[in-house]
Amino acid sequence: MTTEDAPICSAKGCRAPAVWVLAWNNPKLHTPERRKTWLACEEHREHLSQFLGIRGFLKDVVALREWDDSAADG
Repeated sequence: MTTEDAPICSAKGCRAPAVWVLAWNNPKLHTPERRKTWLACEEHREHLSQFLGIRGFLKDVVALREWDDSAADG
């Protein structure tokens, strides 16, 4: 994977490499098992987690490497 292909943080304006996956869903829109994802760098992990958590959307925070490994297994 080249740096152009590397996942980047979902925070507005951030171009840093992502190292975390924030799995979430909006229960008013999504079935309980559905997981949407945001990516986060170290700097924005807490901010994005709080944003989703306050709304009751955050379901899990996983290291990107672990998320990729679990996707490959499934």
